[in-house]
Amino acid sequence: MRSAVFAVARALGASFALVSLVLTPTAEGQKLFKYQDANGVWVYTDRKPDSTQPYDESKLTKRFDPPEVRLFQRTGDAGISLIAQNTFYAPIQLAYRLSQMQNVSSGTPHDGFKTLPPRSETELLVVTKAVQNEEIKFEYEFQSLPGEPGAEHRPRQPYRLPFALSSTVYVSQAFPDVFTHGDPSSQYAIDFVMPVGTHVFAAREGVVIEVASDFFEHGTDLKKDGARANVVRVLHDDGTMTLYGHLNWNTIRVVPGQHVARGEYLADSGNTGFTTGPHLHFVVQRNRGGALVSVPIDFVGPAGAPIAVHSREKYTAR
Repeated sequence: MRSAVFAVARALGASFALVSLVLTPTAEGQKLFKYQDANGVWVYTDRKPDSTQPYDESKLTKRFDPPEVRLFQRTGDAGISLIAQNTFYAPIQLAYRLSQMQNVSSGTPHDGFKTLPPRSETELLVVTKAVQNEEIKFEYEFQSLPGEPGAEHRPRQPYRLPFALSSTVYVSQAFPDVFTHGDPSSQYAIDFVMPVGTHVFAAREGVVIEVASDFFEHGTDLKKDGARANVVRVLHDDGTMTLYGHLNWNTIRVVPGQHVARGEYLADSGNTGFTTGPHLHFVVQRNRGGALVSVPIDFVGPAGAPIAVHSREKYTAR
């Protein structure tokens, strides 16, 4: 009996139809190379320089076990139960499908959806035999997305701009401009132009449910570079989630399960993943029944009034 297991989507946006099948490596055992380029600037990378380039090599240590969804089996009198274990601090929607079935009863569902509560084990289904004294065989696969399906965006107040109070930042892209934000998961995303190392602060309180902090590189190949962005994802009390993307390596100060307050320091901005220059990719998303979709938001403006941000404008955090 074999299983094809698909990872929870960690790219800046995804749906069940678009889930990346590339499992990203953990920090445990990952090597870091440090060297100076021709201009004397220190470079940090996970790729070994050429043999003529002097460099320092070190090994990164794992800060935490990344949350995941796992499937395992239990055999009982009624058949084989498929059990889903969710170690995320958030609900996860899971889609499953059976294939290559032998001696599986006609009453066994071949596919379906299930919402897994945070930090839980959930029985997906029981695969029963068509003929009791014969062997049962099947294969299964599953895909999963964070968030409760059908969550509605209901913030109690406008969002805080995600940089230091009284500082001013330029917006390079915001709705309705969608040059690189053409899919529903990023349609309302905002790109704040920030030098590498700019402090990023929580725009709204919530629980950290996802962290990726081990990447150094950037590029313009979406397939190759899209999953190599350092991110923090925060779940809010209405079920929506804020994603902070392209963060600088080794600067993230939060871990999954941690509650963060509005205005709390999360990480430094960077230039990792699918990007042509340093910036913060900021987007609020909800799970709309199998796809992550972005939602429009307002920020706190002058005199506390809500404002929407626009491309090619500057904004001051208040």
